[in-house]
Parts: sequence; C-alpha cells; structure tokens
Amino acid sequence: MNAIVALCHFCELHGPRTLFCTEVLHAPLPQGTGTGNSPGQGEQAEEEEGGIQMSSRIRAHSPAEGASAESSSPGPKKSDMCEGCRSLAAGHPGYISHDTETAIKYVSHQHPNHPQLFSIVRQACVRSLSCEVCPGREGPIFFGDEQHGFVFSHTFFIKDSLARGFQRWYSIIAIMMDRIYLINSWPFLLGKIRGIIDELQGKALKVFEAEQFGCPQRAQRMSTAFTPFLHQRNGNAARSLTSLTRDDNLWACLHTSFAWLLKACGSRLTEKLLEGAPTEDTLVQMEKLADLEEESESWDNSKAEEEEKAPVSPEGAEGQELAKCPTDSSLLADCGNWQSRKLSIFRSLRHMRQVLGTLSFRMLAWHVLMGNQNRVCLVGFLRNFDLCEQKETMLPVGCVRVIPYSSQYEEAYRCNFLGLSPHVQIPPHVLSSEFAVVVEVHPAARSSLHPVGCEGDQSLSKYEFVVTSGSPVAADRVGPTILNKMEAALTNQNLSVDVVDQCLICLKEEWMNKVKVLFKFTKVDSRPKEDTQKLLSILGASEEDNVKLLKFWMTGLSKTYKSHLMSTVRSPTASEPRN
Repeated sequence: MNAIVALCHFCELHGPRTLFCTEVLHAPLPQGTGTGNSPGQGEQAEEEEGGIQMSSRIRAHSPAEGASAESSSPGPKKSDMCEGCRSLAAGHPGYISHDTETAIKYVSHQHPNHPQLFSIVRQACVRSLSCEVCPGREGPIFFGDEQHGFVFSHTFFIKDSLARGFQRWYSIIAIMMDRIYLINSWPFLLGKIRGIIDELQGKALKVFEAEQFGCPQRAQRMSTAFTPFLHQRNGNAARSLTSLTRDDNLWACLHTSFAWLLKACGSRLTEKLLEGAPTEDTLVQMEKLADLEEESESWDNSKAEEEEKAPVSPEGAEGQELAKCPTDSSLLADCGNWQSRKLSIFRSLRHMRQVLGTLSFRMLAWHVLMGNQNRVCLVGFLRNFDLCEQKETMLPVGCVRVIPYSSQYEEAYRCNFLGLSPHVQIPPHVLSSEFAVVVEVHPAARSSLHPVGCEGDQSLSKYEFVVTSGSPVAADRVGPTILNKMEAALTNQNLSVDVVDQCLICLKEEWMNKVKVLFKFTKVDSRPKEDTQKLLSILGASEEDNVKLLKFWMTGLSKTYKSHLMSTVRSPTASEPRN
C-alpha cells in the first residue's frame, strides 16, 4: 500500500511534531539511506514475520545528526527539538524492513527524507493535533484533499505525571493519495491502530501509577498553585515516549507494527478487472451446458434399462454413442470420443482462406454468415479433420448447430453444419439449392495440388478441397458488411493472427449489439416496418444481405436475454406510455 504511517505528538514547547514515520519504497533506497559500506549494513534481525525481515541501516543525512545535516535535511533543526519531540537519538540508523515476497522496503525514521513528503506529513501532523479533532479529542477522524493527500487520524492521550493535566496528546496518522482505498480501509485501520494505542496507553499507565505511588504530584502541585505558569514550563517536563513507557525497544516495536500495518492493509484489498455483463456466446454456452448436464443425468438413470433391453454389438457402439449425443450440445462436447480424436488442420481463418482460395472462401463465408436455411455439407469429411472449428469465430455460438460426423444425410432443421462420409449420397435438391454449400474433400492426385503458401502442412498436401453451391456468390457482389471487414482484416499482412482474431471478435460483438437492438425494436416493442427501416439505416444495415444476416443472428440470442426483455416489458414501470 502506497501510504505513510506516522506517530505525532503535541509538544508543549514546540507544538505539533512528527515523532516516527514509516513509508513504503518500491524502488532502490533513496539518497540518504545507507549502502553496502554503511556500518550498520550487516546488522539484520533473525526474526521474520509474514515475509518481512527487519534490519538496520545508517542514513547519511538524518535530521537528528546535528549541524552537518541541518542544511540538507527538511526536518527541524536540533536546537528546535526537545526530548519530548525527538524519537531516534542522534546517529541512530533508523529501521528498514525487506518484504521478501514483493521486494518492497519499509523504511522508518523520524521524518521523511523527501522534502515534498516531509511537507505532506508535517501538514497532516499539524491538522490532526490542532484543527481536525473529533468530539472528546480522542478518536478517529478523516480529512484531506487531492493536493496534500487524505489522512486517517486517531488522536489519544498518554499518561504523564509531570505534564499539565497528567497527560500528553498524541496521534497516529495514515496518509495516502487514494481516497476511496483509504475509506474502504477504515474498519481495518481503526481496529489495528486502536490496538497499538491500547498497548502504548497500557505501558504508560503502569509507569504513571508507579510514579504517583512513589511521589504523588497532585499534592505537590496544590502547594504551588500560585506559582507563575511560565516558571513551571521548564525543560524537565518534556519527556520522551520511551521514558513514559519505559520501553527501550519502543521504536523498533512501532516500526514492526507500522510495517505490518502497511503490508496487511495493502494485501486485504485487491483490484479486479470487471468485464461487464457476460456476452451472448457465454450465456448460450452456459445454457447448453446446463441442458447437457440434465440430459446426462437422465441417460445415467436409463442406462441400465437400455443395456438390458437392447444389447449393443461392437460394430454399432459408435453409432449408438453418436445417437445419444444431442446435436445442440455438440458445440460443447462434440460427442465425446470424436472430440478427443479430431485434429484441427486450419490454424486460423487466414490459413483456411489460403487453403481454399479467395473465391471459395468468400462463398463459404457468405453462406456461413447469412444462415437462414443455409447449410454447409462437408462431403468426404475425415474424422480427424475439423473443418468447422473456425465457425465460432464468424458466427455467434447460438447460431451454430453441428453434427460433426454422420453416416447418413440429416435434414436442415437438425443442423447447419454437417459432416458426411464420402459414401453418403446427398439429395439432388440440396446440391442445386441456393441455400446450401458443399465442401468436398478429395485425395489429391499430386502433391502439387497443395495451395501455394501452405507447403509446410503435410496433412493438407494429400487432399483437395472443392467448394460448390447452387447459388455461387458473384465476385462483384457487395455482400454483408461484416464479411467485407473480415476479408480486409484477413488480407492485411501487417496484422498478426492474434490481432486478426481480436478484430473478428470485436466485429461479431458489434453486430450482435445491432441484433439485440433490432430484436428489442421489432419483437418486443412491435414497431411498424417504417420505423424498422429507419432503425436499420441508423445501424448501417439497411442492405438486403445485412438484413438477412441480422435476422439469422437473431436466432442465436440466448434464452436468458430474451426472457429478461420480456420480463422488463411486463413490469409495471415498463408499461408506462412513451413520450
């Protein structure tokens, strides 16, 4: 946590003073911190708590080192300090803790070395012990601004038999620039700092009671009640905190506590990247996975009965497995064993475009994107080839219905991607249909038939791909806008494959948002055709191919999204008349 924790004291002679502060260093030690040649370099404590090792280092320009440091240090001069507002003795090395987990250093000394940090801590110290106080003077308070940082301050009193009112005023402050983080850390800081204060007050109370028992001060002061006030303000009344608590290791203990406080407070809150609402593809996958789990439970329940009634021969085992696997869930599971045996021969859409050729790829992509009654038949589709793996890059998941490998022809209502054995006969009406495209995979007569630019793919050099359709796409046809943008990204050689994939994802999300708007406008609000045409013009999708594409992609919307819109329409607030 990028913050400074400091202990402050209101001195009767010099006003608010900073006694001890601990700061976080993420970079190498600043100028003024000891190096390897420093006398205290080898002094390291064996104690380690939570990944923090404590050691001592001599700082070259400590404010308490005398006149030689007065010119370079932002702290007060030695002549302006008394025992009550001084913590570390002259020449004290200070304290440095090394966090071995994060390579962060926690440095403690009386004042920050940096002039700007010294100014910020000094101002926070003055405000915490003067104007910014809570009712009763003891307790936590929050103040600050964007320029000087935000401060959590907890003021308290320490018993002192020689002080006016038998107590001295202190505060522990935590300063950082992040207001939200500091406010969210309020309960944590309050509990831990309150524990440190209770320990200090407990030690001082024992010393106070011992002194009062040995030499009561109240009766002595009553006998000198008319003595001038200035005569009482002598130097002996200013006592250090170590004297008040009789703890010689007080500053080392405070350093450990402050360093742990900074580490623990920084670890308890972590930032998370929120990507917003789940995409339609994510929702559809979750819905299909839930359906698949429900069906698998029913299969398990009826498995024993099916085995008793109809024992399966080894030759028909594979066919039964494919029959049990639903076509809608093939996107998630791809029929179990087939998924484990398939081999993706197309690394990307760019690779597929190189293998199929520009015209054949455009024809195939046009049929895939337009959908409606279109379907892609893969004749001679080998079991270990996954020609349709790139379909999810172009289409929403909800629009993809695949039967990856079939020994018989399936009707269009069951799937829009169908893999067939080379011996399966395709009905003539499908071959001549304008709503179907057939990709035939034939063994290549010569390895020279391998497309140029793909010589490294030995698996492809043995096959030839032929793309045909009853309605071939003319080269001069404009086509859907998303197809043209996809081809522009694929042909741009300055873009890597990963960048192209991200471009295609963004394009798909852009058009899915248009689909959502159109669905809400036409299906939910039931607007007239004139308004729909105006909306399509605004969306940049008034062309015929774009309209067909939007209508097809509308079928891929998730049930969750549709039910959410319908429930919103039925709610009382949604039924109010529109202005």
